[in-house]
Amino acid sequence: MAKTWFITGTSSGFGQALAKIIAQHEDVNLIAAARNLADLAYLNDYDQTAIEKVVMDVTNKDQIAEAVKQGQARFGGIDVLVNNAGLGYFGTVEESNEADVRQLFDVNVFGLANVTKAVLPVMRQQKSGLIINVSSVLGITSLPTFGWYSATKFAVEGVPNVLRQEVKGLGIKVMLVEPSGARTKWNAGKTAPVEINDYQQFAEMISGAASGTTQAPGDPVRIAQLMFDVATADEPVPGHLPLGEFATNGMKQELSTSLAEVEQYHELSLKADAPA
Repeated sequence: MAKTWFITGTSSGFGQALAKIIAQHEDVNLIAAARNLADLAYLNDYDQTAIEKVVMDVTNKDQIAEAVKQGQARFGGIDVLVNNAGLGYFGTVEESNEADVRQLFDVNVFGLANVTKAVLPVMRQQKSGLIINVSSVLGITSLPTFGWYSATKFAVEGVPNVLRQEVKGLGIKVMLVEPSGARTKWNAGKTAPVEINDYQQFAEMISGAASGTTQAPGDPVRIAQLMFDVATADEPVPGHLPLGEFATNGMKQELSTSLAEVEQYHELSLKADAPA
């Protein structure tokens, strides 16, 4: 029986690349979600009997519910959910705009959570399913001017790590994908220009993000293909899948540094507990 994939944010980037890969497989159905149907015109080149296009803004619960209902009615179930939709935001922590930061959390965190909660009843009824959350290496480590974006990805790391434990006995698996920076439009998000002289060293980095230009090494097509390959392999899916040199090395360095600090203060830390 054909597996059905539900992917958010398929208008560009990883979502579009993954949607194209799935659309070329005869044994896979695709529910492609985007805020505007016109952005999914590229899917017209593929077999329409296996594709359902849905209008969905991840911050709109009514649209989410309708999209899940529409996809389920078309294909009977949802086997793989890919939470890919997301925004970028760039600025120093001090100069960031609160309204923009809240919108960032609405999309990257609460949007992901709302879609997941809408699909979980389908997967619980099936007693099977895979949830793939597109996080980032910046959900493990971070860089200057990426503070609030990282904060959302740290949340994207935390929720699935808990969900994995909660659905362990229900036949549902959860995987986090943590790519390096990639050549997509993710960085053409909102920015907070540098106005404080003490942060002028970061001005060029932020203006580059605002223009949407990037020399990031990550190839979105390669990343999408690796996501698909790991998700469909006979082996158990990993809880974490870093993709790219910076992602792998950055995670190893961050986790190694944290572990070293834990070991350094191990004896002191134990003194925080009340005596037995």
